[in-house]
Amino acid sequence: MTRRFRARKIVLHIFTCYQVKANITLKLDAALLREIRVLAAEEGTSISALLAARLEQIVRERKTYERARKRALARLREGLDLQWTPPRSRDELHER
Repeated sequence: MTRRFRARKIVLHIFTCYQVKANITLKLDAALLREIRVLAAEEGTSISALLAARLEQIVRERKTYERARKRALARLREGLDLQWTPPRSRDELHER
């Protein structure tokens, strides 16, 4: 006998950079929603605040990654000065 889970909708109130609230709707299985409610209760917050904080973290991490990536690519384009000069002759190359 299989159990069918009903999807439930929850509406989240998320703050944008301008402190204007925007509503979004998610469809979640009832079992998942129950787990999320427990998780939010354990952390002493709401589902909306929990998801908003996680989304902010994802955006922050992505921005940090992108900045690091751009710096690394700029360093690669610059190259490193190893102060190496090619040997003038074969004998100089094999000199010990």
